[in-house]
Amino acid sequence: MNLSKHLKDPVFKKVGAVADQLGLETYVVGGYVRDVLLERESKDIDFVCVGSGVELATAVHKALGGKCPFNVFKNFGTANIRFNELELEFVGARKESYQRNSRKPIVEDGSLQDDQNRRDFTINAFAICLNQERFGELVDPFNGLEDLKAKLIKTPLAPETTFSDDPLRMMRAIRFASQLKFDIDGDTFEGIQQMKDRIAIVSAERIIVELNKIILSEEPSYGFKLLFYSGLLQEIFPEMVALHGVQTIEDKSHKDNFYHTLQVLDNISKHTDDLWLRWAAILHDIAKPATKRFHKKIGWTFHGHEDKGARMVPPIFRRMRLPMGEPMRYVRKLVRLHLRPIALVKDEITDSAIRRLLYEAGDDVDDLMTLCRADITSKNNQKVQRFLNNFDKVEEKMREVEEKDKIRNFQPVITGEIIMETFGLKPGKEVGELKEALKEAVLEGEIQNEYEIAYQYLLELGKDKGLIVVNSKHNNQ
Repeated sequence: MNLSKHLKDPVFKKVGAVADQLGLETYVVGGYVRDVLLERESKDIDFVCVGSGVELATAVHKALGGKCPFNVFKNFGTANIRFNELELEFVGARKESYQRNSRKPIVEDGSLQDDQNRRDFTINAFAICLNQERFGELVDPFNGLEDLKAKLIKTPLAPETTFSDDPLRMMRAIRFASQLKFDIDGDTFEGIQQMKDRIAIVSAERIIVELNKIILSEEPSYGFKLLFYSGLLQEIFPEMVALHGVQTIEDKSHKDNFYHTLQVLDNISKHTDDLWLRWAAILHDIAKPATKRFHKKIGWTFHGHEDKGARMVPPIFRRMRLPMGEPMRYVRKLVRLHLRPIALVKDEITDSAIRRLLYEAGDDVDDLMTLCRADITSKNNQKVQRFLNNFDKVEEKMREVEEKDKIRNFQPVITGEIIMETFGLKPGKEVGELKEALKEAVLEGEIQNEYEIAYQYLLELGKDKGLIVVNSKHNNQ
């Protein structure tokens, strides 16, 4: 098969011409070829030559004018050119061998066939020749074209060889299946099941890159089911596996929280591509196994799972090498608050309860409501619609209260410094109690968060506590 009509960008002819001048057999390989055949846009292009990839890249960079960004990685024998919107990667063909307990290969120069043998899957082992005599010729030694048509993920060599060499490929198999909506070949999937424990030698940083790509798939539950049934999920995310299963006592059963979580994840993925909001969906019920209790009168409960879950978020993020800054705090907040809007689903919603939710959720309140809507997974459509309609009422009330009180992210106008100067206090418990009382008065609607009103209220609080005003200059600010 000749694919020259797919190589429309002039860069391919340019690379081919330079390769001919250097006498280097050169190909565009891997994922770019796969995406061309799938009619998917790709800006990352990998070139392999039988010889020095750095030599080829240096000459190509010169032929492109020598002004675009150019990096050489001598230790790896690779080079990178950024040309317009394209990322061009160059490497010499090589063969690799691995030792049992290491992912670092022993690398030697090799042929195109050696290079294709070391590829992870048949659909990533394509090569298109760029030399003038064979320009556009597809080299497909493992019938990857047939697997692409069959929507199948399959290793080019025996699965145990491919996965033993690089155990991360097990995660990549599931990631590609999830992203492309492909099946995994039976022998290949069995190979993952047999070799799942080899994932232990892969760094958490590399694993989380693949897991996040699965999470960002259009229907991430598919990837998670493959991770679960392959046994990989137990190795990399045991807390999520603990959600699986249904327990029954005295004819009372709880739902399978693993599949519920996957449904919530799929639900939320229809409305957002935000990785961290999707992580909040994954972790919203993560503490249910730890808080599960059975009561004869009411059946199964999971009291406090939102608070326990929020406490579980930081150690999970730390172990999985997820960012411990704002993303972690955002997910922790949504996990902690995810039941709060449900508690407000009543005909009589007090302004005070709405103020408290707006105050605690701040700018993330809309994301919180998106999570809450995704969390309604009953098979009873009327029940689902009833909850969603009630959420509409809650959101309408939120808009009314926010417009009136501007409570979202509010900061009390009376600071700790003002309290201490007014009553001659030192930092301590009493100052904290006065600040809390002022905040509560605002949230309860007893006072407005305006300086004069709040300061007068502070003086009254101080009087009740028997405090003496030593500096009242703030009264006129």
